[in-house]
Amino acid sequence: MSGPHVIRGSVSLPEAELMWRFSRSSGPGGQHANTSDSQVELRFDLARTEALPPVWKERALARLESRLVGGVVTVRASEHRSQWRNRETAAVRLAALLAEATAPPPRPRRATKIPRGINERRLRNKKQRGDTKRGRSGRDWS
Repeated sequence: MSGPHVIRGSVSLPEAELMWRFSRSSGPGGQHANTSDSQVELRFDLARTEALPPVWKERALARLESRLVGGVVTVRASEHRSQWRNRETAAVRLAALLAEATAPPPRPRRATKIPRGINERRLRNKKQRGDTKRGRSGRDWS
């Protein structure tokens, strides 16, 4: 691997906690398509890790609940013919997934009041439009 994959700030994926599994890929190939194990499955035990701060860990467990199997998150990569490139892709994908899952919640939206002038202008334009349409018929509506 090319180095530690940073999740956010100074927190990165610990290489010791990553579990790799390789299998035959169904993607594009050549002479080595059926003999080289180029598909990569990367597993990370989110429930037992000590690498993430407790608050991040709780957030990630809650947000990735549907993706977890026994507290373990799994990422697959088989786009490339090279096992090394698939390893890189899987690690980057896992880091991005964890970065998104551990991000702080967005600030709540503050409700703002519509200025009176905007509302009055809207009603005035609406009245003018109604008068214009009413004037198109031959009847006298007043």
